[in-house]
Amino acid sequence: MEHFSKALTALSVTLPLLLLAPLLVMAADPDPLQDFCVADLNGSPSVNGHPCLPPSAAGDEFLFSTRIATGGDPLANPNGSNVTELDVSEWPGVNTLGVSMNRVDFAPGGTNPPHIHPRATEVGMVTRGELLVGIIGGLDSGNRYYSKVVRAGETFVIPRGLMHFQFNVGKEAATMVVSFNSQNPGIIFVPLTLFGSSPPIPTPVLVKALRVDAGVVELLKSKFTGGY
Repeated sequence: MEHFSKALTALSVTLPLLLLAPLLVMAADPDPLQDFCVADLNGSPSVNGHPCLPPSAAGDEFLFSTRIATGGDPLANPNGSNVTELDVSEWPGVNTLGVSMNRVDFAPGGTNPPHIHPRATEVGMVTRGELLVGIIGGLDSGNRYYSKVVRAGETFVIPRGLMHFQFNVGKEAATMVVSFNSQNPGIIFVPLTLFGSSPPIPTPVLVKALRVDAGVVELLKSKFTGGY
């Protein structure tokens, strides 16, 4: 009886540890483990970003950037918009911090075409002009189209992975600044992905998927051969 009692006592002590063991094994700390990890862009990226430069080589300018103080020429491409990126490749100081920014400038009638950020939620502010911001939900929301004209000083949010676009509906140039909860949010332009992939998606696949003639698919492919 005494042996049985001791066995129960031992079991009562070890059982919680056994139950917690899988949780302890799966536990992880996704946050940075140092104050700063300025990216060494010459090193090979790992799961959590680029390797760190030695503190003595980082200086102190990595905390600051003037890159999006001015924008590019929105008339330099057929979309009538220009994106100035401020991700880890342009701002090594955000390495492992899980943040980045973009500035987008629009000519009148310019658009930031339908696209997806696979790794980040986006929060944006229109700083000049007025933009139609459109967001398309997935099947869970019935592919609903959400939209609003957002004016200077107003903000918007786009959930991670949802297709969206911005279109300058004003008569003047427009600008927005957006931030992401990823140092490398990624971008998938929907038209370019479908019609400008390399190698190209087989035409019969797109004919079936889009329910159009092969000639229409080939015409669209010809528009995106050189990218955006």
